[in-house]
Amino acid sequence: MDHHPYADLIDLVVDERRPGHSRCSIRLAPKHMNPHGVAHSAVLYALADTRMGVALYPTLEPGELCATIEIKITYFKPVASDTLVCTTEMPNRGKAVAHLESSLHVGDRLVARAAGSFAIFRPKRAASDAGAAGPSGAT
Repeated sequence: MDHHPYADLIDLVVDERRPGHSRCSIRLAPKHMNPHGVAHSAVLYALADTRMGVALYPTLEPGELCATIEIKITYFKPVASDTLVCTTEMPNRGKAVAHLESSLHVGDRLVARAAGSFAIFRPKRAASDAGAAGPSGAT
């Protein structure tokens, strides 16, 4: 997952990543703000969601994918400027579901926390490509 068009759109920078962990940041700009002059909640949500995937992705086997099942996010403080940093850890990973947690900070100030569950799966097309052919020889 080296190229992520949505992350590029919001100027998300990967500062650190390894299996079960990621740290990233966004230097806030006018395009990230809501009409009240603070970062739109969707920017914080996107930062947490995307980084959870980045922390999970290196733990996947070849051919496996992951997808968000649900994320609960709690916003503590508005963010009006500066760099927003998200740190994510994966406290639990099973065969089919992983749980990840993110903390979002501006400097040393905690501005939000998120907890998410992600499905781990092998697409049906990938499974069929690897094996059985239909009666006509086509899959």
